Amino acid sequence: MLKTYKPTSPGMRGKVGASFDDLSGVKPEKSLLVRLRRKAGRNNRAVITVRHRGGGSKRKLRIIDFKRNKIGIPGKAVSVEYDPNRSARIALIHYVDGEKRYILAPVKLVVGDIINAGEDVDIRPGNALPLTAIPAGTLVHNIELEPGKGGQIVHSAGAAAQVISKEGKYVLIRLPSTELRRFHEKCWATIGQIGNIDHENLRLGKAGAKRWLGIRPTVRGSAMTPRDHPHGGGEGRSPIGLKHPKTPWGKIALGHKTRRRKISNKMIVSRRGK
Repeated sequence: MLKTYKPTSPGMRGKVGASFDDLSGVKPEKSLLVRLRRKAGRNNRAVITVRHRGGGSKRKLRIIDFKRNKIGIPGKAVSVEYDPNRSARIALIHYVDGEKRYILAPVKLVVGDIINAGEDVDIRPGNALPLTAIPAGTLVHNIELEPGKGGQIVHSAGAAAQVISKEGKYVLIRLPSTELRRFHEKCWATIGQIGNIDHENLRLGKAGAKRWLGIRPTVRGSAMTPRDHPHGGGEGRSPIGLKHPKTPWGKIALGHKTRRRKISNKMIVSRRGK
């Protein structure tokens, strides 16, 4: 659900925010919170490896159950909550054995629903099954790349992959990027499309809202000096010229292939955008 604001200031005039009507309005489960140390885009040697990161509101990490290994133990959705570390909503599950876990909240999962994980559970949003037990045409998310490793892809708000067909011990899936990829039939996935579909329609309205998210300003290379950027220098507004657009370190920025040769590349049937 989205909401608009009265134009009391230039920043509020174009702002479109979330109404949060889908949330339960409870505090997060303390046993599943971890202190999140800020890194501001730096690695273990304090070298900036991701630019334009720093500042922002304080946040704590919610421990999410991506493995869904509570096989045969039913759980009840107690609340749907906001997670500052991701675009999707999360749901707190109370299992009958007393354990509590967070999962990614799919569309149509409401408080009070019972979820399960296993090879013979119902095809319902929130239930987790191996791909071999999921019929063709079903929308899934939180898919494993390797059996037992836990879900690694299709995690963001509104995302869903579709099971296309089964070929021997592999299952063909169309990912949100339109890429067609084979997965081993023993890999697990969760049924349904991830909730908070309207996330892509949010408009921050002002630069300060971007800073609250921990994103710092980006300066154009053409506005810099030659020593700071390959696009810098010149009198007035200067074009890049006949050269390729470059990064600040002189690497080609557009059109240059950066994907490494991975063993898993052979699982790709059709790349995205084709």
